[in-house]
Amino acid sequence: MTVPEFSLVVTLADAAHGRAISVEADAGARAAIARRLGLLALDRFSLAAEVRAIAGGIAVRGEVGADVVQACAATDLPVPATIAEPFDLRFLRDVDAPASEEDEIEIGSEDLDLLPLEGDRVDLGEAAVQTLSLALNPFPRHPDAERLLAEKGVLSEEAAGPFAALAKLRGKPGA
Repeated sequence: MTVPEFSLVVTLADAAHGRAISVEADAGARAAIARRLGLLALDRFSLAAEVRAIAGGIAVRGEVGADVVQACAATDLPVPATIAEPFDLRFLRDVDAPASEEDEIEIGSEDLDLLPLEGDRVDLGEAAVQTLSLALNPFPRHPDAERLLAEKGVLSEEAAGPFAALAKLRGKPGA
């Protein structure tokens, strides 16, 4: 099993009394998280959450904050971004109850953030890293990407697509 880059274990006993958590990742953890998520840099990573017990598990509501630098999808230039991603998770026993192939399962919006409770503890740090990974822009673009690509002779979708070819044909006599 891999050791998490940013582990923060919360137990059912912690949740029974309610607990406020506010932590910042140190430089080593940020560097490891950046490597895992393919970031150029992770200058800040914080977690603020309220933990409480609920029937059958633990509820956690809070926010992940981060200052990230991703590589532009088109040019590899650095694209900085600030992320503030709220979350509302429930870690429950028996959340992965097996269903037969014939059973139809409907998932409502209230079921989307249900996770299995393993034993009597959850790794809230790992949940925070996963929340950050889902909040990242999948195709970051540098503000100068279009200009730089045009200077290199790369055509935009509009200039290279099939409609551009049709527009050229329309302008030619006899075509």
